[in-house]
Amino acid sequence: MSSYSEILFQLVFASKNRTSFLNIINEEALYNYMAGIVRHRRSIPYQIGGFGNHIHLIISLHPSESVSNMVRDVKRASHFWMLDKKDLYKKFPGWQVGYGAFTYSLSAKKNLINYVKNQDPHHRKISFEEEYIKLLKEYEIKYDLKYLFE
Repeated sequence: MSSYSEILFQLVFASKNRTSFLNIINEEALYNYMAGIVRHRRSIPYQIGGFGNHIHLIISLHPSESVSNMVRDVKRASHFWMLDKKDLYKKFPGWQVGYGAFTYSLSAKKNLINYVKNQDPHHRKISFEEEYIKLLKEYEIKYDLKYLFE
């Protein structure tokens, strides 16, 4: 018997010190590269996007994948890829330690995709830090502000 699952994740992580490095010129290439990593790991990238200093991945993991391995590999591979493309990613300082992983029902997929597609107008109203803390509170995840953005 094969294994089947459909667990919808929103993965969120930021650049070191939340340094802004994404812009209209370089973001699409990075999102496409990350989508390729997710697909290579037999998972489904529904939407990848971000704004300035952070990334959101809306994905479904293959049953053999773990969240931590997926995030580790996406961050590692994209880090080296951006170093190789340093003309496009001059301001990229590396990825911050850690990430957020949040699960959703399949019925939320369309709203999540739209949310990630509309990061630009969203972040005119709320900072990444405020957005991330809001997610942690919504999911009742305990955190220590002292270590939250290392």
